[in-house]
This record gives sequence, structure tokens and C-alpha cells, in this order.
Amino acid sequence: MKQFVKRVENFTCAHCGADVVGNGYTNHCPKCLWSRHVDNAPGDRQSPCGGMMAPVAAESVAGEFVITHKCQKCGKTIRQRSCENDDIDAIIELSTNPDFIFGK
Repeated sequence: MKQFVKRVENFTCAHCGADVVGNGYTNHCPKCLWSRHVDNAPGDRQSPCGGMMAPVAAESVAGEFVITHKCQKCGKTIRQRSCENDDIDAIIELSTNPDFIFGK
């Protein structure tokens, strides 16, 4: 598996329309927690899928939240660390109600 590729990219969330300022590690929208399936290996931007990744679960691991995303196109699941600017209310709602998909 390839090593992580750091890419500083700003983007507009395809789910909620929020303007997101990237920091090189940004992999989801901090407002609605949705992501896009763009990587095969973290940061490589080589996935042909491009599907929307719904936040389907959040759990506390070693003092930080880990968000599980599921691709709505191909079904792949990916676990990603939360970011300090993520909407904590959305994370808490997701962690207490795993059937809830924020913003849907």
C-alpha cells in the first residue's frame, strides 16, 4: 500500500454546499461530516468511484472520535479520524444514533 500523500485542497461540500478550507489532512466536510470516495490509498486521488461517502457511525477511540463513512455508490467503508473543527453536535448525534445520516 502506498504511503499517505498530503494534499492541501479547499473544496465545496457536494452534500451540504459548505466551503471547506483544507489543511492537507482534510478528508470530509466539518459541517455535515460527508466525504467523497476519491482515494484508493489516503491522499492519492486515484479512485475511479467518486461516490458520496455518508457518515454512518462515530465512536470514541483513545480520546478522539473516529467517523465511519460508507460509499453510497460502491459500498466501501472507511474509518477516518475526526478533525478539531468538525461539528461536535453532528458527531454526538451520529455516535448516539448509528441509523442517523446527518443532513439526509
